[in-house]
Amino acid sequence: MKVLIAGVALLMLGGCATNGQSPWAALTSSGSCAKPSADQELALNLSDDLANEGKLHASLANLQSQPESLPQVRQRKARNYRLLGRSEAEPLYRSLLGTCMTAEGEHGLGQLAAAKGDNDQAMAHMQRAARLAPTDEKIRNDLGVVYLNQLRLEDARFEFMTAIELKQGDPLAAVNLVTLLIYQDDWGQAAKVVSQLGLTPEQVTDAQARAEKLKGSRAATRKVAAVSNALPVTLK
Repeated sequence: MKVLIAGVALLMLGGCATNGQSPWAALTSSGSCAKPSADQELALNLSDDLANEGKLHASLANLQSQPESLPQVRQRKARNYRLLGRSEAEPLYRSLLGTCMTAEGEHGLGQLAAAKGDNDQAMAHMQRAARLAPTDEKIRNDLGVVYLNQLRLEDARFEFMTAIELKQGDPLAAVNLVTLLIYQDDWGQAAKVVSQLGLTPEQVTDAQARAEKLKGSRAATRKVAAVSNALPVTLK
């Protein structure tokens, strides 16, 4: 079956601050956001384009002249800082809570928690984000990743399928679904997903590597548990 999925893929070459009041709390009323002006919208779009090209520093530079009273500005700064691994991201994401971008704030905080390996905290943030923005495919995908890290496989599959159906042109959730299927040794279903969604050989290789990493992590956890259970109990 492993040869089969590789063969199918070769034929289909097309294709995660403090708890006090944020310094921005007085600038935005709860649940609302000021509408950006035309010039501000242009700067936001340019920042998005640069970030999508991987030019995170340039993206940030284009936001420096924009008012931080706009949650849209803070959200983009937070995203760039998160991707650059900088601590400024967390307070900026927290400043979005209580605005019209609360879902984005919860999502970003979940991504930060997941990056630290805190899956419980990540899940809490991601679940809140999904309740606020149930049709956001990126949130549904990232919630699925947290479930997968916790080996809640059926929950992960549900989120990946939801993300795929919400935006079929985005391969991220598809790769994650294939990762889950390979982890389960369901090569036949994995091959079907690869064929239907047009994943590349590189994407399949990435999915397989991540599945093997998950299996290794699970095996290590079981080994530690077995050793712990074999240790004598000492009463104090």
